[in-house]
Amino acid sequence: MASPRLARLGSNLTVRVLVAIALGTLVGALWPDAGRAMKPIGDTFVNLVRMVIAPVIFLTIVGGVAHTTDLKRVGRVGLKALIYFEVVTTFALAIGLMVMNVLRPGEGIDAARVATADVSAFAAQGKELRFVDFLTHIVPSSVVGAFAQGEILQVVFFSVLFGVALASLGPAGRPVVRMLDRLMQVFFRIVGLVMVVAPIGAFGAMAYTIGNFGVASLLTLGRLMACVYATMALFIFVVLNLVARFSGFSLFRLLAFIKDEILIVLGTSSSEAVLPRMLDKMERFGCARPVVALVIPAGYSFNLDGTSIYLSMATLFIAQAYGVHLSLGQQLGVLGVLMITSKGAAGVTGSGFIVLASTLAALRVLPVEGVALVLGVDRFMSEARSITNLIGNAVATVVIAKSEGAFTAGGVAPVEAKAA
Repeated sequence: MASPRLARLGSNLTVRVLVAIALGTLVGALWPDAGRAMKPIGDTFVNLVRMVIAPVIFLTIVGGVAHTTDLKRVGRVGLKALIYFEVVTTFALAIGLMVMNVLRPGEGIDAARVATADVSAFAAQGKELRFVDFLTHIVPSSVVGAFAQGEILQVVFFSVLFGVALASLGPAGRPVVRMLDRLMQVFFRIVGLVMVVAPIGAFGAMAYTIGNFGVASLLTLGRLMACVYATMALFIFVVLNLVARFSGFSLFRLLAFIKDEILIVLGTSSSEAVLPRMLDKMERFGCARPVVALVIPAGYSFNLDGTSIYLSMATLFIAQAYGVHLSLGQQLGVLGVLMITSKGAAGVTGSGFIVLASTLAALRVLPVEGVALVLGVDRFMSEARSITNLIGNAVATVVIAKSEGAFTAGGVAPVEAKAA
């Protein structure tokens, strides 16, 4: 008979996901064909989560805005968040460039030997990517279409409008607010049911990654991977830690609170897989619902710290591999271009490569086909990108909440966030 302690470990999501990741790695390494066959398992789990993302975002934002008596505060929170996102993202881009200039992992790489992947589709989309298209894309032509296609920014835009309209109705809108609150409880219960199979999804995704790309594929571009992982660790434990200290909270306490979400992202390589849980977790950490409702969904498009680090490092890696020297002025140009293009493909499948291709096209110094250099190991670095993005958005939420006086230490959200 199993001891109570073993039973508790077996029911712990963290333990189950860790075991699943280890088993997936083992299956992918020892039986690559079986690992590749596990792809539908990982994809199905991510689809299960994506199924509820749009309605959860809608209900959370509408509830948060409708519960706020001061609508000016909603605009203030949004403006603070956007300024914070841009400042921190710029730091992330700059750190990536600095590390690449110091360590120079691209030197000595045989570009002709490595660049064998077909990247024509990414290159074509990258050349067509324009920031103005991104701005016009925020406003949906159809609300139903935005929900059906899972367009996060469009859902956020409509949700804010709906919430403001509902709040402006005053007492007349309260029955609708109460109904939406109850509906949100149903959707979070669905999320809870989906998370039961999270270890299975993590197992399938990890087995596929190792089985399809193989451990041997890591060796050729191992220096780049090591630099990317080290830089993201530096960003989290130095930059974000300093931001947390300055704002008066512990980064390590926050990381411990969201450890399950971090592990799920590690297994699935998708920060979207935990978006609904993060909305609930950050509120339970002590952030007011109106702040969480605005910052988390917006951060998934505008505050991609991990992606920003990766893009700046990949650009310089390609330059080094091709033997192209970029002057300080040209590197500042890379920084400026990435500040725009990194926002331009938010929510687009394969957005990392599309943004990278669009950056190379804009620079006109490096071949767009250079993205093929990193295509083979991109999947192994996506975990680091997604985890850094996740932690960056969690920190941003607490920072904005504390700046608004909308944070309660100990994990109890302010009354305003709970009032019906």
